Amino acid sequence: MPIEIERRFLVCSDEWQARAASSRRYRQSYLSKTPDSSVRVRRSEDDATITVKGPRNGIARHEFEYRIPGPHADFMLRSMCVTPIIEKTRHWVEHAGMTWEIDVYCGQASGLVLAEVELERIDQPFALPRWVGAEVTDNLAYRSSGIAQGLWRGKGVRTRSATARRARARPETVTRQDRPSPAL
Repeated sequence: MPIEIERRFLVCSDEWQARAASSRRYRQSYLSKTPDSSVRVRRSEDDATITVKGPRNGIARHEFEYRIPGPHADFMLRSMCVTPIIEKTRHWVEHAGMTWEIDVYCGQASGLVLAEVELERIDQPFALPRWVGAEVTDNLAYRSSGIAQGLWRGKGVRTRSATARRARARPETVTRQDRPSPAL
């Protein structure tokens, strides 16, 4: 079964922008969300998917993603999904052999910028770029449902000047998952 293993971080500077290889704008929301699963609809200009995710087991969970016709996604987002709809532009940035996804939120979540890295295994080491700050993987406020509800506001999101100072002062480090999750 397909498993998603990801770590999520606040972005603390704009340094990543010069290295962005590509970008895509998304609109997304949920048809269903329970403690055991979620069903998300995501739409970009040229693609649409429906994704079913199982419960989290640490940083891992089962994930099943399927392409759907764009007009179907548009209808679901307009008529069937939970509001507000999350709007963001995702940028892909290579760093130390890994692809990082940088999400710049707009609309109701304007001002929030997060970086994700997907791993092949929970204990996989990876290099942290200078432009990432605090890890928020386990913080519910920075998951899609928390972002849609505005829970991330007031959680210590740094201003651009403070994050720029922090990014310059922070050396690049290598990290790994410290508390492995049981196998799914």
